[in-house]
Amino acid sequence: MNMSFIDEAIAERLGGRQFGHESEIYKFELIKRAKAALKKEKPGVQLIDMGVGEPDWGADKSVVEELFVEAGKPENRFYSDNGIDEFKAEASLYLDRIFGVKGIDPSTQIIHGIGSKPILAMLPLCLINSGDILLTTTPGYPVCATYTKYCGGEVYNLPLYESNAFLPDLGSIPAEVCARAKALYICYPNNPTGAVASEEFFKEAVSFAQKNGIVIIHDAAYANLTYDGCRPLSFLSTGGASEVGVEVHSLSKSFNMTGWRLGFLCGNKKLVQAYGTVKDNTDSGQFRAIQKAAIHALRQPQITVRTIEKYSRRFDMLVTALNTLGFSASKPKGSFYCYVKAPIAAGDVRFTSAAGFSDFLIRNAAISTVPWDDAGSFIRFSVTFEAENEQREREIIDEMKRRMGGLQLQF
Repeated sequence: MNMSFIDEAIAERLGGRQFGHESEIYKFELIKRAKAALKKEKPGVQLIDMGVGEPDWGADKSVVEELFVEAGKPENRFYSDNGIDEFKAEASLYLDRIFGVKGIDPSTQIIHGIGSKPILAMLPLCLINSGDILLTTTPGYPVCATYTKYCGGEVYNLPLYESNAFLPDLGSIPAEVCARAKALYICYPNNPTGAVASEEFFKEAVSFAQKNGIVIIHDAAYANLTYDGCRPLSFLSTGGASEVGVEVHSLSKSFNMTGWRLGFLCGNKKLVQAYGTVKDNTDSGQFRAIQKAAIHALRQPQITVRTIEKYSRRFDMLVTALNTLGFSASKPKGSFYCYVKAPIAAGDVRFTSAAGFSDFLIRNAAISTVPWDDAGSFIRFSVTFEAENEQREREIIDEMKRRMGGLQLQF
C-alpha cells in the first residue's frame, strides 16, 4: 500500500513532507551518540556526567511519605482540572515567604501546571498569532520559542554576553521588531549561564514592557537556588510586574521533584486566566495527591537549604579545579550550572566550536558536558552529578581534573 499520504498529512509546523528526513543532528542527540560510542569502545571507563540538568537527589523522604498517605485517600482520585485550592493558597504563601511577593490572589493569579515545561508550551498558544514575534534570550530554554513557531510566529534572539553580565540588551531591539513583538521570555537564575537578574534589570524589563505593550514571561525554575548571600529574587517583586507579566515556578529544582511534574504560573490575572483556558482544553490537572505532597514540600524550606549547601560546596570544588586547568571559571550566583568559555584546542586538535570540544571531551576523557555556541563558544558543567557524600564529590572532581589535565588544553 502506498502510504505517501502520511507524509502529506504531517503539519508544516513539524516540517511537512520533510519530517523524519532532516539531516541535521541536534546537540543532545550528538551527546547521546558520543556517550553510546564511548560505552561501546571503552566499556570499562566510567563516564563523569556533568551534562545532566536535573537534581541527583530524589524527593525528600517526608514528601514521599506524604504522597503515600494522600494517594490512598479516595477523595484524591478525581480530576483536579486547573488545580486544587489548597495548592494555590500554599503557592501564594511560598511567594511571600521566600521572595517577599505579597498580594497574589491564589484564586485568580495562580494556576498549577504539570511541570513548568507544559506551562511554557501553552503560553504562546495564549499570546501568539501568525506573524507575531517572541523575544527570547539565547542561549536558553527553547520551549516558548518552539511553540511560537508552531503558532506561526517568529522568534527574535537576544544574545547573552558575558560583557553584559549575561543579561539581554533590551535597548538593542529595533523599533520595528518591538512593534510586532507580543512577549519577552527571560529566565533568571539563568539556564545555562547561572547568571542572576538584578532588581534594576527587572525594573528595566517592566518599563520596557509598559512602553512597548509587550508581555513578560519569566521562567523562575531556579529562582530559589542562590549562593553566598545572593537572595532569591522574583520578577513579581518588582513594582508593576503583575500588570505586564507572569512568572513560572517549578518544584523540580528547589525540591528535587523533577519526575513529579508540578509547577505553577502566577502574576497577571488576565494572562493566568488565558493560560487556564488553554490548560483546561489540554489536560485534566496533576494528580491531587501530588499537589498535596507538594504543599508539604513548600512548607519545608530546609529541603532547599540542604540542596543549596550541596551545590554550593560542589561549585567551590569545581571552579577551583577548572581554573587550575586553565578555564576562566567563576562561581555562579544561582542555578546549578557553571558556564565557561570552551578551549580552542587540545594538543594538536583544534576546535571551531564548543560542540566540537564537548564531543572530544566525551570521547577522549569520558566527561560529558553541554556545549553552547549561540553567543560565543561556551561549555556548561552541571553540579548535579551523582555522588553519595562529600568525599565522593571530591573524588569525582579530582578524577575530572586528572582526566582533563592530560589533554593539553589551550585557551
